[in-house]
Amino acid sequence: MEKASFEKELNRKNEKHEERILRKNKCLKQSCGIYNRYKYPIITAEHTPLYWRYDLNFETNPHLLQRLGINATFNAGAILHEGRYLLIVRVEGWDRKSFFAVAESPDGINHWRFWNSPLALPDTSPEETNVYDMRLTKHEDGWIYGIFCSERKDPDALPGDLSSAIAKAGIVRTHNLIDWQRLPDLKTKSQQRNVVLHPEFVDGKYALYTRPQDGFIDAGSGGGIGWALIDDIENAEVKEELIIESRIYHTIKESKNGQGPPPLKTKQGWLHLAHGVRGCAAGLRYVLYMFMTDLQQPWKVIAVPGGYLMAPEGEERTGDVSNVLFSNGWIRNELDEVFIYYASSDTRMHVATSTIEKLTDYCMNTPQDGYRSAGTVQNIIRLIENNKPLI
Repeated sequence: MEKASFEKELNRKNEKHEERILRKNKCLKQSCGIYNRYKYPIITAEHTPLYWRYDLNFETNPHLLQRLGINATFNAGAILHEGRYLLIVRVEGWDRKSFFAVAESPDGINHWRFWNSPLALPDTSPEETNVYDMRLTKHEDGWIYGIFCSERKDPDALPGDLSSAIAKAGIVRTHNLIDWQRLPDLKTKSQQRNVVLHPEFVDGKYALYTRPQDGFIDAGSGGGIGWALIDDIENAEVKEELIIESRIYHTIKESKNGQGPPPLKTKQGWLHLAHGVRGCAAGLRYVLYMFMTDLQQPWKVIAVPGGYLMAPEGEERTGDVSNVLFSNGWIRNELDEVFIYYASSDTRMHVATSTIEKLTDYCMNTPQDGYRSAGTVQNIIRLIENNKPLI
């Protein structure tokens, strides 16, 4: 390729990249009324800067070949910081390794642009192979905490077993999302992949939502979403764990469930967004669901709407790990609007919007799962009876 052709092609790539970032999204009104989806994914692999993927020097890359590949952008933590909508995105390379990078939007929906460089978190453990799925919590102690999955090979794996792994909860904190302090990993008796820090002290202690499981993939005897109080966040250890939101047979959370982002505080209680997993002929199906806990005792569940809040639709159903919705980030702004950031099929990021009022109404007034076909029919009959004067 001649230098003039090189520059022409580079300009074309830059223009296409900028066009993707500046494309305005379109709200898709949902008939359920609880939230609205948007037409386009907000962040894809193609949103990552060209200079992360290409050597832009003609002398060293005269054919303008891609040197490093980005496979997916998904499972982002979220925070509204100093008036800015920020996501800490899990970015996965062609080499299967994930890392974190910050993307910013002026309004929480449009024009997402990555910061210049990925996060270079302190590398404190040579055994750590992969990091992903960071939950961000702006805590009342003044720090912003990030808790993420820290994966490493199982040291007890049999020879030739290159898939057995161990999951730990890594902990970092920051004031500006630029300079990060790495704290010791959470000490627990079981593997932990979905650990979330509650935003307030409880009885003078840090509080965690956990998800104990026997193995890296299978929950085993792990009962669901747990609750634990921590004496010292700088040397965090789970000594006692209470299951507050259980897995249940023949429901959306039969195989696994886990806390998504930190809960949102309302007058009626704490709003929680979680994922539920069940097995089906196509494999594991991940959906999003909600529940509420007591305002003063956030480990006490007060409402669980039956079924899922969101499930994969359309192109959301396809990707690296199909039939999956996952969220570990949402943002509440000063207008009590809620931006739910969710990934589809471990491939791309989306947003759905709602309000505190709507989500609270949904949680408090939606019938719970009856756990049997007869219970489902009874819920529908009660609704019909209530509607009889109006039909």
